[in-house]
Amino acid sequence: MEYRRMGNTGLQLSVLSFGSWISFSKQINDKAADELMGIAYDKGVNFFDNAEVYALGESEKMMGRILQKKGWDRSSFVLSSKAFFGWRGKNNKPNQTGNSRKHLVEACNEALKRLQVEYLDLFFCHRPDKNTPILETVWAMNHLIQQGKIFYWGTSEWSGVEITEAHRVAAQHNLIGPSMEQPQYNLFERQKIENEFTEIYKNVGLGTTIWSPLAAGLLTGKYNDGIPKGSRFALEGFDWLKDKWVLDEKVKKVKKLGDFAGKLGVSTASLSIAWCIKNPNVTSAILGATKKQQLLDNLAALDVLPLLTPEVLEKIETIMKTSPILPEY
Repeated sequence: MEYRRMGNTGLQLSVLSFGSWISFSKQINDKAADELMGIAYDKGVNFFDNAEVYALGESEKMMGRILQKKGWDRSSFVLSSKAFFGWRGKNNKPNQTGNSRKHLVEACNEALKRLQVEYLDLFFCHRPDKNTPILETVWAMNHLIQQGKIFYWGTSEWSGVEITEAHRVAAQHNLIGPSMEQPQYNLFERQKIENEFTEIYKNVGLGTTIWSPLAAGLLTGKYNDGIPKGSRFALEGFDWLKDKWVLDEKVKKVKKLGDFAGKLGVSTASLSIAWCIKNPNVTSAILGATKKQQLLDNLAALDVLPLLTPEVLEKIETIMKTSPILPEY
């Protein structure tokens, strides 16, 4: 396993991590989750990602039960949660969502109980909150750090402007700004990592724990001939994933990428993940496998990395044609 420092912090994250979005308590049970987390940990994964909204809190409860059973040294792994959407779904009341001081502090305390830990290594604002001043959010996160309940705070799906503003107000008030962002990044979604955050990397440093490196499974090739039963696109309530990704033009590109991966002797999935972590601005790519073989194949991306020569990267670019247009300086 390779470990990378998260932005300009001293924290080291495994370049491949394991997350529970969609899968925990929806696609897999405790037994399967226990096996997958065990495999990941044994292979050197040290970062496990979660959020209050995942399965409406049940995902964190499941991960908490497994961590208690495993009995791993707490200092040997990094654990995260994210707050914004709340965990009560349609029953959320005012102040049970968003990035207000009240919700962030309460959400952190609730996550600690569900995960059965004394602190979170990483705590994210799951989305920007247009109704809460960024200064209030920064103060709340700084407060949680001072209490020892979280070690680092970050953002997820914030814009470069919003992250920069958080750093500005933090510096103005001698507070701790965000250390990491969790954006989507894959061969179809590249704008933020490769373009929008460019100046933030240079000016304040930014760790990135990317989600959906396989574009919700599209880049595995399993949707090339339709939607398999039990897959993420087939889950009730996740139609937006299907509508966004299952487009004929994208499937055509995945098929071509699969042919190229075959010539290299690797899977489409491991090639796609390796492409993500080839970017030095990616601290960690979060894997979301639901089966042992899937996870092992995803972890094989580490073996694919050395194959990504400039010529291979250029061939991938020729197939995908998704590179963002960078600004001229």
